[in-house]
Amino acid sequence: MDQDQAVRMLESLKNREVEEIFVAKQDFMAFREVLVKREDFKHFRGIAQRGGDVLYQYLDEQRS
Repeated sequence: MDQDQAVRMLESLKNREVEEIFVAKQDFMAFREVLVKREDFKHFRGIAQRGGDVLYQYLDEQRS
């Protein structure tokens, strides 16, 4: 996964074009690098899946 792809995925989630996005274990670190630089980082919730994959959702209110 490249940075542009991660940005597109995060924007589509933020804009409610999709309800959740799936990030495979092997793409997690590249994806996270883009995610943590965003101002709205705390609005994204990652839900760990078995095997190291993660499902992300966008929250209206930022998490603590």
